[in-house]
Amino acid sequence: MNMKKIILASASPRRKELLEKAGVIFQVLPGNGEEQITSSDPEDIVKELSLGKAQAVEPLVTEDALIIGADTIVVFRGRILGKPADAEDAVQTLTMLQGNTHQVYTGVTVIQKEEGRCRTYSFAECTDVTFYPVSHEEILKYVAGGEPFDKAGSYGIQGGFGKYVKGIRGDYSNVVGLPVARLLYEMKQQGIQLAD
Repeated sequence: MNMKKIILASASPRRKELLEKAGVIFQVLPGNGEEQITSSDPEDIVKELSLGKAQAVEPLVTEDALIIGADTIVVFRGRILGKPADAEDAVQTLTMLQGNTHQVYTGVTVIQKEEGRCRTYSFAECTDVTFYPVSHEEILKYVAGGEPFDKAGSYGIQGGFGKYVKGIRGDYSNVVGLPVARLLYEMKQQGIQLAD
């Protein structure tokens, strides 16, 4: 079944680009729902956050549609690393991550709205990312460029800090912010074709 209307409930330019590259035709409609977390498990947290994003947009959509919500967190030794509060916070985070392996979790929720009824599908994807050792000077220079401030874990793998990545175990697009291949697969399992 092909859905007539697909909505990405996210303002992230990276998620938008990933969906476009996959050949999905969609509209962007970010919601501004409250981020509420009741779990301490990273998989459950990203699923909750992605559900919140999709649910915030659902009432704004009057016709049949698929609404895709997504949220990404970075976890290091059990600690969740969100977006940095300031430059000092970004430097501390990157100092922790350099020379080590951390996990990137993205939760995806799809709400299928059809004839006034809603069905919800959620899943989480995890990818391991390992950095080479990075000097304090290199970290300071990266942070001074301003790139870390809107990114969980203070870096974007597709940006300037990506050059320090030693290896990835899992889905690269998951680290960017949306595990597209898994999303397409999960939807196919439900009989929904997202891309032509």
